Amino acid sequence: MKKILLASVFVMTATSAFAQSATESTGVNSALGVAPKTEDFILQASASDMFEIESSKLALQKGDETTKAFAQQMITDHEKTSAELKALLAGGKVQGNPVTALTEDHKEEVDELAKLEGAEFNEEYIDDQVEAHEDAVDLFKRYAEEGENAELKAWAAKTLPALEHHYKMAQDLDN
Repeated sequence: MKKILLASVFVMTATSAFAQSATESTGVNSALGVAPKTEDFILQASASDMFEIESSKLALQKGDETTKAFAQQMITDHEKTSAELKALLAGGKVQGNPVTALTEDHKEEVDELAKLEGAEFNEEYIDDQVEAHEDAVDLFKRYAEEGENAELKAWAAKTLPALEHHYKMAQDLDN
């Protein structure tokens, strides 16, 4: 029994080293308004960018003209923020590792989107963008206000207005 318990503790500890903290992944930090740890912020910000870019590439193929215009702006803007984050990391003053592939949840969302067509696709894509930008605004706001790395905190504050604008645009398309 002790071996099973010890193995479980080891697996849980090892897993947490490769994932975001439990308080961030469960939404506890968000509910309490607590800033994410730098590593969590980098993981979530890069995952969000990657999801918005990949789902928007799909929207360029499947969406109506309004959806395509929004999707193109998402690709342009989120490729820019991804490059800025990578530059901060390469500069050495910010430590962390961005995601290199879609998270499992984001992959499932993109796969589900790929199965849809027409108005159904547009509606689901926009719903996903509203939710993604709501989460991103919350994440960036919390880090901009109380993040632990000064350079990353300043970048989060500088990026926040664009994310708020994206959120408003997505909400307007959702009506």
